[in-house]
Amino acid sequence: MNDTMIQTTGLTRHFTVKKDVVEAVRGLDLHVAEGELVALLGPNGAGKSTTLRMLTTLIPPTSGTATVAGYDVVARQREVRRVIGYIGQGNGAAHAQRGRDELVSQGRAYGMSTRDAKARADELVASLDLAAVADRPVSSLSGGQKRRLDIAMGLIHAPRLLFLDEPSTGLDPQNRANLQEHILKLRAEHGTTIVLTTHYLDEADAMAERVIVVDHGTVIADDTPARLKADHAGDLITLGFGSGGDAGRAAARLSSLSDATVSSGGATVEVRVAGGPRLVPGILRDLDAAGIAVESTAVNRPTLDDVFLNLTGRSLREGVVTTSTEEVAA
Repeated sequence: MNDTMIQTTGLTRHFTVKKDVVEAVRGLDLHVAEGELVALLGPNGAGKSTTLRMLTTLIPPTSGTATVAGYDVVARQREVRRVIGYIGQGNGAAHAQRGRDELVSQGRAYGMSTRDAKARADELVASLDLAAVADRPVSSLSGGQKRRLDIAMGLIHAPRLLFLDEPSTGLDPQNRANLQEHILKLRAEHGTTIVLTTHYLDEADAMAERVIVVDHGTVIADDTPARLKADHAGDLITLGFGSGGDAGRAAARLSSLSDATVSSGGATVEVRVAGGPRLVPGILRDLDAAGIAVESTAVNRPTLDDVFLNLTGRSLREGVVTTSTEEVAA
């Protein structure tokens, strides 16, 4: 994974909404190596979809530069489109058409011969478990089947880079899990670079080897999920006591812990600290030696939402009530 697949420098996109200038993306610097699976996270309106639309040549940047597979997204649009697959938030197949026919048509649009397009369609139908429904009208497929067909359409020309914009939106947990499995399998088999946006934090945690957190159009964190959680959140140790007095004494004693945040309320003390499971036995021994009885103990590992909450003071799951710049860009 030494070759650069995506490189942006100062990438910016502004929109005019009712005579006001909205900065959807502000000076975004990204680097994605070939073969990586990267999750782009952020709340609604953070600039994720706008960024993907610039990288896929659907909208031009206001300023800055971006290259995909070495091609400038403005000057070399045709070349960019030949090496990428893009699965947006809506279904891409025509509802009145049969799924397999849509795949062949998509392949032909990329310059494949009819024979090669049919062979590739058959391969994807098999690998994505669509054989039983591929010759049915798209309108008759379930949500999960349509989403897998969208993935197949994005992969028909064997792209080097695949963009997935909210691929699991609207799917039930079983179909989400199945889709994640298919994406990881296809990546392992074809070495495809994948960039996905998602609001399912467990999805990003389980699939991505690198997470880029975006807020207000800029990158605010970029690392592996494990390092982001260790550096920006820490484990949450919750201790229960028989009285508020015991909790207060425990909180005062635990405040000496290095790099820990201690809070108490009622008969409960919460300690946010890295390496929680490793520290709990020592904490319990220390409190017992001080004559403070602990009645209950729980350790919760941090989530990516905890990371974002710590970085910005709000949750990744918080939406926006006003029209977002991402909707304006559609």
